[in-house]
Amino acid sequence: MKKIYLFFLLNALFFYSLYGQSTQMVKGVVVDKNSRNPIPYATVALLNAVPVIGVTTDTLGYFFLPNVPVGRHDIEIRCIGYEPAILKEVLVGSSKEVVLDIHLQENLLELKEVTVKPTLNKTEPLNSMAIAGGRMLSVEEASRYAGGMDDPARLVSSFAGVTANVGNNGIVVRGNAPKFLQWRMEDVEIPNPNHFADVTSFGGGGLTALSSQVLGNSDFFTGAFPAEYNNALSGVFDMYLRNGNNTRYEHTALISFLGIEAASEGPFKKGYNGSYLFNYRYSTLSLLSPLQPEDADGTDYQDLSFKLFFPTRKAGNFSVWGIGLIDHSGTVAEKDKNKWQYEQDMENQDVKQYSGALGLNHKINIKKTAFLKTTMALTVSGLNMHTEQMNEQVLLVPKNVIKTTNWNFVLSSVLQRRYSEHHTNRTGIRITGLKYDLFMQDAQKRENELQTLINKTGFSSLFTAYSTSTFRFTNQWSMNAGINAQYFTLNGNYTIEPRVSLKYQFMPNHSFSLAYGMHSRLEMLNYYFMEKEGEKVNKDLDFTKAHHFSLGYDLNIGENKHLKIEPYMQFLYNIPIISDSTYSFVNLQGNDDWFLSEQLINAGKGINYGIDITFEKYMSHGYYYMLTASIFNSLYKTTKNKWYNTRYNRNFVLNFLAGKEWMLGKNHQNILGINSRVTFQGGDRYSPVNESASLKQQDAIYDESNPYSKQLSPVLLGHLTVSYKINKKRVSHEFAAKILNITGYKDYYGHRYNYVTHQVDEEREANIIPNISYKIEF
Repeated sequence: MKKIYLFFLLNALFFYSLYGQSTQMVKGVVVDKNSRNPIPYATVALLNAVPVIGVTTDTLGYFFLPNVPVGRHDIEIRCIGYEPAILKEVLVGSSKEVVLDIHLQENLLELKEVTVKPTLNKTEPLNSMAIAGGRMLSVEEASRYAGGMDDPARLVSSFAGVTANVGNNGIVVRGNAPKFLQWRMEDVEIPNPNHFADVTSFGGGGLTALSSQVLGNSDFFTGAFPAEYNNALSGVFDMYLRNGNNTRYEHTALISFLGIEAASEGPFKKGYNGSYLFNYRYSTLSLLSPLQPEDADGTDYQDLSFKLFFPTRKAGNFSVWGIGLIDHSGTVAEKDKNKWQYEQDMENQDVKQYSGALGLNHKINIKKTAFLKTTMALTVSGLNMHTEQMNEQVLLVPKNVIKTTNWNFVLSSVLQRRYSEHHTNRTGIRITGLKYDLFMQDAQKRENELQTLINKTGFSSLFTAYSTSTFRFTNQWSMNAGINAQYFTLNGNYTIEPRVSLKYQFMPNHSFSLAYGMHSRLEMLNYYFMEKEGEKVNKDLDFTKAHHFSLGYDLNIGENKHLKIEPYMQFLYNIPIISDSTYSFVNLQGNDDWFLSEQLINAGKGINYGIDITFEKYMSHGYYYMLTASIFNSLYKTTKNKWYNTRYNRNFVLNFLAGKEWMLGKNHQNILGINSRVTFQGGDRYSPVNESASLKQQDAIYDESNPYSKQLSPVLLGHLTVSYKINKKRVSHEFAAKILNITGYKDYYGHRYNYVTHQVDEEREANIIPNISYKIEF
């Protein structure tokens, strides 16, 4: 009893001492990691408070920590029967309450007098079934790290095993093409969520449509991922939208060189735990046109994302969520033929794009050992692109046309059950209806008539079923094993894919992991319906498949440093290729690849192998740093039975990120932050140019007998972010300057024929993005 009185006395003295300081509420819920049931009477403590201040969760697992000073805090959570955990570097501001969703892992040790050290690995994936191959992605990091630009896709390019360019945010994982990555939101595969997606880079785009205002922490997998993930070959970006604040209204407004943004969240009504959350953004690149490629001033885009949360007393929780984007870009042909230097100078192009996803989730706990989650969703993506080209008479003639719309109707249901403290199973199904309307025409050569490559509407389906189990034999040994099966009704092809991973925590701060996974992915639907001489020659294309092996070593050094080493090897097979050539879908990028009309066969192979290393110091004492290094090789083979470099074989990439924060102001409530990132990576690969053929055809013609045997000089990229946040009572102001590509590196886009010099030039552009912004939160 005396200890309880002392506990509340210290709390009272602590909160009284905060009078006059900017403070905020930290609240949330603590649940069991496997069953997702609330954990009552857990202790939640603010570690860097003197003395340590804490509260206990109520019978529903909720806790409330009022009057927490602004700044960064470490929060420890403990409960009898569970492994204690620490949340690092939780950022508390004056304008918005901090809402935490905390999952605790059951302790397998018998209840006795033992000292259990809190788990401290903020990179562990949120998915309770994943024990290898993944990393948690913090939304706060996406806005803080230099080069992130509030874009999760750009943030992960700083992770080991990932390479990227400045001009697009396509994610190249361990030498795989960006199109092999799956984007997933609320348990549903969604279209590429980037503005100007898939035009110049399949799987990538210019800027993200995802907003840090609505995203929750998410997972990023780089191979050998659990069995619940299907239709992915290189990795999975598994994202969730957070719930809005259900006790208070909070708003955000932002204006920057890229445009304007507005967000709002709050309760539907007082006394009800439901909430709304939305974010809208409109942007134009016209202000940055002097620093961007030609015609960037004709580019604009907008996006909207939202989530509505409806809890009930007995029927579970419902939520409605959505994301959508609209883009427009184009170029205008030069009418004076004396100024024609490159083919682009002669072209009119108008590109309109849209994509989105709308979903309904339902989740209900079943007794105290299981939960059932069901999702119904509708996704859509559309591209309308018209390109015209000037002829010698300075008249516009059609060059190509793309009009495509893809609708997906998704039903997903998963049951997760904790059978015992040693065994948890997750079993589910996913049915995806694929409705398509595809129309493509291409002139093939300059001034030729348009030829129809595809004119097809229809409906097909992809059926998926999976089951995966996690076994915790002891606190040291754990294993995940599962199987995933897919069936594609268009041509009757199917896959059965085993997955297994093993982890050994042989010391409190050391662990080894071993993982294997078989993975597969369908191609874009237009390739199945390409016509050659009136015949659909590729309708029977099979899944592209891969075997992925990885080894992992994790070391926690003290409380704030972490080392991870992960060698891997990936064998790809069933890759679509053109027979008796060096053409392979592992190199698919965009642009002219849209209009491929050749017959394909699933006879290609590939291999990616290397080692990824990450050394990270978490934010403490006001600073952090992270060093990542990857050394890899990416090769492919066709029916010519010879190994070639892939387009994405940069061979190495090094990243160094560092940042420092200072608490300023009369009461040390304002935050000045400086963050930087330097990337040094191998140069882009390209095939040798056939000079004589290029001169004859007045076009860049490559020697495809030696594909991607040439490589540009290594790339040095630098990014810088400087921000100053002023925390006042219930309002904050943030001024920021985020500069992407401060080193002025020129991205490589291929080669093009110069009509003035009659030579083939490299096409390179320096994409420098200085985004100056002001944000108010209240």
